Amino acid sequence: MCGIVGYVGRQSALDVALDGLHRLEYRGYDSAGVAILDTAGALVIERRAGKLVNLDRALAELGPIPGTTGMGHTRWATHGGPTDQNAHPHTDCLGMIAVVHNGIIENFTALRDELERQGHMFRSDTDTEVAAHLLEQMLRGRLAENGADLAAAFTEAFRRTCRCLDGSFTLLAVHRDLPDLMLGARRNSPLVVGLGEGENFLASDVAAFIAHTRDAVEIGQDEVVELRADRVTVTDLDGSVTAPRHYHVDWDAAAAQKGGHPYFMLKEILEQPLAVADTLRGRLTADGAISLDEERLSPQDFRYVDKVFIVACGTAYHAGLIAKYAIEHWTRMPCEVDIASEFRYRDPVLDRATLVVAISQSGETLDTLMAVKHAQEQKARVLAICNTNGSTIPRESDAVLYTRAGPEVGVAATKTFLTQCVATYLVALHLARVRGTLFGDEIGRVVEDLGGMPAQIEKVLDTVEPVRALARELADSKSVLFLGRHVGYPTALEGALKLKELAYMHAEGFPAGELKHGPIALVEDGTPVVVCVPSPLGRNTLHGKVISNIQEVRARGARTIVIAEEGDDAVLPFAEHVIRVPRVPSLLFPLVATVPLQVFACELALARGLDVDQPRNLAKSVTVE
Repeated sequence: MCGIVGYVGRQSALDVALDGLHRLEYRGYDSAGVAILDTAGALVIERRAGKLVNLDRALAELGPIPGTTGMGHTRWATHGGPTDQNAHPHTDCLGMIAVVHNGIIENFTALRDELERQGHMFRSDTDTEVAAHLLEQMLRGRLAENGADLAAAFTEAFRRTCRCLDGSFTLLAVHRDLPDLMLGARRNSPLVVGLGEGENFLASDVAAFIAHTRDAVEIGQDEVVELRADRVTVTDLDGSVTAPRHYHVDWDAAAAQKGGHPYFMLKEILEQPLAVADTLRGRLTADGAISLDEERLSPQDFRYVDKVFIVACGTAYHAGLIAKYAIEHWTRMPCEVDIASEFRYRDPVLDRATLVVAISQSGETLDTLMAVKHAQEQKARVLAICNTNGSTIPRESDAVLYTRAGPEVGVAATKTFLTQCVATYLVALHLARVRGTLFGDEIGRVVEDLGGMPAQIEKVLDTVEPVRALARELADSKSVLFLGRHVGYPTALEGALKLKELAYMHAEGFPAGELKHGPIALVEDGTPVVVCVPSPLGRNTLHGKVISNIQEVRARGARTIVIAEEGDDAVLPFAEHVIRVPRVPSLLFPLVATVPLQVFACELALARGLDVDQPRNLAKSVTVE
């Protein structure tokens, strides 16, 4: 989950590292640090606990650090608390080697015990420091073996170190006496190369170097990159040269800026109409087929599918729950939705006729990646829905559909959630077409409905000021409950999650039909209850039942807040507050109903004086299990 940036070139390495860290701070903000190889031959390290501004202040007091090779790190704490001592970079005993790390080294206890027996002195509580001392030990051994030149010995020692590490990691390393070389490696954790002219970059996300170059190189599993100003060499852990894939990033630095908004989240909520439009653009071919971005499966492979599993975490899991309704309705196939971290441990029944759909904004979510690997071990087909080109989950999958939402910096997902929902609808339509459960004209009508959604979302955004006012009014509430039926249920779950993430308050989402089976005991006088009401036209029986649920909670003192379609006046006698959304087909209801819930959570958190871009204890990309 940590953010990593490395640079070798001709610019000030400190300036490049700090700029990259500011763009990556969404990945972790417990502490931050830099290591710069200065022109005087010293390895200068500065690090501070807390947000990146603390490091900025310390560096301002320290003054300029001349040097054109360096790396930076912003941390989401796993091993060891968020202290100066535990902040990265970490060094070896002599201060010759510095490393930064993202992930978890699972065998660090055994490695540390052995290194301490060999005389190494540790200064932190982190697993990362083990890598610095192990690299020192390996380098010492390599030089003793054959007296090889330092660069060759350091590179081979780095490979040997990586071979000794269990778990997931992105690891960068520099040596004080090798000012023109930086080493990097990855296993189940993100690392990408940025290619410049006379300069090159390493980072956990292209956002770190997007202001300098949009040309990038993927680093594969268990691969090592040797980064110099004039060249990049990629090898496997045995030293054999590999041929990595180059790609071009299709957004620029401006897309990752706030654009005049005080918070990224506010900007990203407003970007949702465009994000949905971009996700849909060009998806329908002339013959009515749905076009995926990468497809290593044939139509026959899709026709052979007889069951779908969806695996995801957090907000993406809620998108998967919504997808279940569409897939089963349009394809008449059973669909199960699993929290990715539980998937492989329940021993699901998978085979070659199973399609596993993996949803991940970053494409690096480790729980989801492990679910993908388990599915492939069971011979299932895997289709990835992802927002990050070239990330691990798409590379490991048999087919890919990118959501094209652009960079999302706010930790709480907004535009990526809506585009994930749209992407799952497209997957459902693709399956329906190849299986023959929907005719071409039926698919065309759904695609036409989807094409109209950006305008409908824009309409919601134009009318949310009363939602903001209501959120400010309820800022002191102790708890908020969310209810829904059909696709309104996962919509309610997403609304509750946003409030938990941003406002740090108790919020729960329930199926409205479950009220009488326990949750209604939570309702007391004044409790805000948000109800997602289904269309009175699409599902009449559910509409009436949800109206009854509103009456039940209101009779017990709830403050009822109802999200209802335009023209649905049946809710008026029972709602203290009505939030209107456009009338859309039932399955597409989450695309309009989620938006006011995002605005509500964001505004309520702001009214409490909280940072909506960087909620406490959270990071954007979860790359540890």
